[in-house]
Amino acid sequence: MSTDGDVAVDVDVPVKKEKLIIFDTTLRDGEQSPGATLNIEEKLEIARQLSRLGVDVCEAGFPIASPGDFEAVRRIAQEVGPLTEGRKSGQPMVIAGLARANELDIDRAYEAVKVAPRHRLHTFLATSDIHLKHKLKIDREGCVDQVIKAVSYAKSKCDDVEFSPEDAGRSDPEFLTVVLAEAIKAGATTLNIPDTVGYTTPEEFGWLMKYLIENTPGAENVVWSTHCHNDLGLATANTLAGVQNGARQVEVTINGIGERAGNTSLEEIVMAVHTRPQNFAVESDIDTTQIMRTSRMVSAYTGIPVQPNKAIVGSNAFAHEAGIHQDGMLKHHTTYEIMRPETIGLTESALVLGKHSGRHAFRRHLEAMGYDDLSKEELNQVFDRFKRVADKKKVVSDADIEAIITDEFYQPKEIWKLNGVTVSCGDKVKATATVSLTDPNGDEITDAAIGTGPVDAVYKAINRIVNVPNILTEFIVQAVTEGIDALGEVTIRIQPENGEDYETNLQTGQQVIRTYSGHGASTDIIVASARAYMSALNKMLTERQEQAATVRQKSTETG
Repeated sequence: MSTDGDVAVDVDVPVKKEKLIIFDTTLRDGEQSPGATLNIEEKLEIARQLSRLGVDVCEAGFPIASPGDFEAVRRIAQEVGPLTEGRKSGQPMVIAGLARANELDIDRAYEAVKVAPRHRLHTFLATSDIHLKHKLKIDREGCVDQVIKAVSYAKSKCDDVEFSPEDAGRSDPEFLTVVLAEAIKAGATTLNIPDTVGYTTPEEFGWLMKYLIENTPGAENVVWSTHCHNDLGLATANTLAGVQNGARQVEVTINGIGERAGNTSLEEIVMAVHTRPQNFAVESDIDTTQIMRTSRMVSAYTGIPVQPNKAIVGSNAFAHEAGIHQDGMLKHHTTYEIMRPETIGLTESALVLGKHSGRHAFRRHLEAMGYDDLSKEELNQVFDRFKRVADKKKVVSDADIEAIITDEFYQPKEIWKLNGVTVSCGDKVKATATVSLTDPNGDEITDAAIGTGPVDAVYKAINRIVNVPNILTEFIVQAVTEGIDALGEVTIRIQPENGEDYETNLQTGQQVIRTYSGHGASTDIIVASARAYMSALNKMLTERQEQAATVRQKSTETG
């Protein structure tokens, strides 16, 4: 008999645990979520947090995709790659770049990641007959030849090479053993088995992993990995089945974001292994107390809200409303909680924070929430905002503080700055908004507009000043806490109206219009809406500036 916290488990936990490598692809596969486009500074900040979280391998991007993606991966390799502070392993995070199975992609990826002390090339080629026939238009023999050439070429550049047979879940298992054996002989050190379209069930995926490990020549010389998608809601279950059948690396994303229905969620895998150690012969180096902070950062930067009932990080994950549940919790938390909220970085406030709270108590509370790395200037910035909120709310909760931090720090560079908003509206008058902005030159500009409602009026007034034509494609409002004095959070998405901001989907080859998200929080929902809109506009303008700078730099380099 052993215990996990206060929860008794009925099977002895093995003393010796194998290392489970956490490969995070939030910045690559996760960013492929519609509307989740991140700029370079946002990617850098997320990468730093992933390092702090204890991620072993960070797939920083797809360097061949665009000059901006290349530069983001290069800067992550250069600036985040060497970091070791707070990491349980004592080693810096491996920085990986994705490349299709050709020399041009591999060269580009290597140029981006090579400056990191520990770097990896990750190359892939489809192996299912569906992909070979309809997408690649090659036969099985051609597939094997291309894998050998690509992995061999990657190995000539880098010792750490990962190969993925795309759509492995729908590939012929016997053919897979042939392809993977050749990849091993060519120098691959990690073999990743993707369920690219989320087709398999846990029983099938577990069987496939076991079959490949047992029947692929040289299997004992490589690390076996999983990469599961969530199209049938089985990504976490499939990944855990893979781990139980020999996989020792899992490819995951924060909040489970990614193509279509998303990827396996990092927090679900980590906490499943942590909470049920008797079921898994592995353990990770993840600092679980950083999970909530990472989740909220990724949600804020991508503009993808976390659903309330999301496992581990949803707002309802540790909430108890039913009377029977509340009664049980009051008697002992293990009646309805299998893990403690503190384990993932949530806190149960010992201090009631309000307008009379001092700076010292506020700093101590931030540290308890996991924000122990704020500079003096950043602390003052958050404290001043906290005081303004506290003047309007009797009690400021941890959720409010998280929203304040998100709104203060997880925002794009301010090209245009919002100074103030004044609105007049009602059921008998036309909504009118007056907005004051500071332009990129530091000059203050004020304008007004009439709209169908207060938010429409604010956005039209901003548009009159900034003059960046765009289409509002999504508008989400949610309360941070309960009560009429709750902070409101607004998340929006916009697309350029002129259609000039395109990006190429390398999976389909199609060009899609970029979508930019924005986030804002305030006790005044109109102000929150204005902040969210300015955030999205600044993100669009920052992206255009970065693209122009990259083009100028490339032009200079080529003479």
